[in-house]
Amino acid sequence: MKAVRSVGPLWRAFAIVIALGAVAPILSLFWIAAGADSSHWAFLSAYVLPPAALNTLTLLAGVGAVVLLVGTGTAWLVSTCDFPGRRVLDWALLLPLAMPTYIVAFAYLDLLHPIGPVQGAIRWVLGYESPREFRLPDLRSMGGAVFVLGFVLYPYVYLTARAMFMTQPQHLLEAARALGETRLGAFRRVALPLARPAIAVGLCLALLETLNDIGASEFLGVHTLTVAIYTTWITRSDLGGAAQIACVALVMVVALVLLEQHGRRHQRFGSAQRMRALRPRRLAGSAAWAATGAAALPVLIGFVAPALYLAWETVKRLRLGSGVSEHLLASLFNTVALATGVTLFTVGAGLIVAWAARNQGTRRNPDQWQARLASLGYAVPGTVLAIGLLTPALALDNALAELLGLKSLPLMAAGIVLVVACGIRFLVMPVGSIQAGLARIPPAIEQSARVLGESASGTLRRVHLPLLKPAIVTGALLVFVDAMKELPATLLLRPANFDTLSTLLYGEAARGTYEEGAIAALAIVVAGFVPVALLARTSRAETKKELA
Repeated sequence: MKAVRSVGPLWRAFAIVIALGAVAPILSLFWIAAGADSSHWAFLSAYVLPPAALNTLTLLAGVGAVVLLVGTGTAWLVSTCDFPGRRVLDWALLLPLAMPTYIVAFAYLDLLHPIGPVQGAIRWVLGYESPREFRLPDLRSMGGAVFVLGFVLYPYVYLTARAMFMTQPQHLLEAARALGETRLGAFRRVALPLARPAIAVGLCLALLETLNDIGASEFLGVHTLTVAIYTTWITRSDLGGAAQIACVALVMVVALVLLEQHGRRHQRFGSAQRMRALRPRRLAGSAAWAATGAAALPVLIGFVAPALYLAWETVKRLRLGSGVSEHLLASLFNTVALATGVTLFTVGAGLIVAWAARNQGTRRNPDQWQARLASLGYAVPGTVLAIGLLTPALALDNALAELLGLKSLPLMAAGIVLVVACGIRFLVMPVGSIQAGLARIPPAIEQSARVLGESASGTLRRVHLPLLKPAIVTGALLVFVDAMKELPATLLLRPANFDTLSTLLYGEAARGTYEEGAIAALAIVVAGFVPVALLARTSRAETKKELA
């Protein structure tokens, strides 16, 4: 049966508008930077960029080393060894994904304070009486930032590496052992090279999140490019200078993506189907409990300790009778409203792009470029995206205000610009989820509907949408929770007197008043737990399917 070509011109036009809208902030960013006073660049290049760029590169290198070591090591451990608690730790190792980096930094600043509970307990055990006699290194440092970000972001590498390790054929490692390799040698020379592309993808995602971070870096006193963008724009009111710094950050993003692609350009793999999958080796005695401790440590550091701290601080506040303030309730309402708006906008746009770019039986689909362009926003830090979006948004807002006779800017005041910014950043999630769902639907189903006289839109409404419901719900859930956690774009583009839970927490931590912030942080973590549990369940199901 001849393949049915995709969609009509209206669908394609909408998809093109969405794709071009996603790249418009990047083009606007370069326009703003080029139009800024050259004296700004002279000052920035002499005094701001060198230390900020060096701090950013150092932070990326440190976090990259931690996520590679922890993510790859734990993935290999749970894939090849059987030890007490392995089944629980297999999914629990993903839990730090539910903790935004700025929340973990917020928690550890209090936990590891010189007069905090951890250092107090250590001094009590060692017999010291005051912080002047003994204190741990200050968390507000580059080492502290690497520690916090590394143990929150390692699941990106763990998730991708684990999927590769568990689907590697057993006979390859057996052949290496038969040729005289030790277990460590077989891992280094066989398993690790096979998993290298997946590890590179996970590492790239972790480093992009590191580059996007603003809250944790600022809390811990590390002046990165992202922090420099924020302070240059907000503190110094220098939009042109912020745009020029953002261009440097964008160059780093492109370099990371190109480096990841270059690293696996020659990688080719055959199918491992119908081969014996990797079987875990049962450990016993001290080796088994050492493996349990090694796999549990990242979960304790990245999730359990900060989560327990937030719960304890919340209970203390409620016991004092302070209750929940009106400001916190208003921030919670704003957060849910913003996340709902971003989800509706992003899922709708993602459905249009994925539907227009789907491949219905053709070997090459010329409409795939729309999906690729629409997905670029996730690689752009929120501060960079906010600066690029501001100029075209203000131009449109001023025109609308003049047309409607308003004194205020309607799009900024209503939060629409913020919704669009978050939508561009998270568009990759529903696009990827819906495209994966469409790939599982046989083309013959649509062909049959079209032969019976149904239009493309009718086929989508009556045939595909019911089948795509799980994919749409998954994408919507991921977008909703990420929109709740988003900090950089929200800080820069929120309307006046508009706080979300993340900006409330940012403000409380900046002032050193942790009590109110703990409740907001706990609410974000509870919301973030849902998609992580879903991700763990989906990951296990996909792995079992590949091994079947």
